[in-house]
Amino acid sequence: MRYEEKAKVTAARALVPAAILLTSPVLLISGAPIRRRYLRYVYRDEAPAILDKEHGRISVHWFVVMSPLLEWLCWPTEALARLISRRG
Repeated sequence: MRYEEKAKVTAARALVPAAILLTSPVLLISGAPIRRRYLRYVYRDEAPAILDKEHGRISVHWFVVMSPLLEWLCWPTEALARLISRRG
């Protein structure tokens, strides 16, 4: 979507946190692997940029990646994964 499309940007800003809250039980249980897999998908080599300032485009993925809510909900399983990897 383009920066100038204010309605789409506002809708994405509102709907991304709602979607994250909707999936919060799953993220609290298995958030770390899901988040890692998602970030690998978004930042793969042949993927389009999530923020393209030259062409004035922004992807919905940008709102998801930059969401502190997603990071907060995935934190417990990431901490548990770190703890297991240190002991293992």
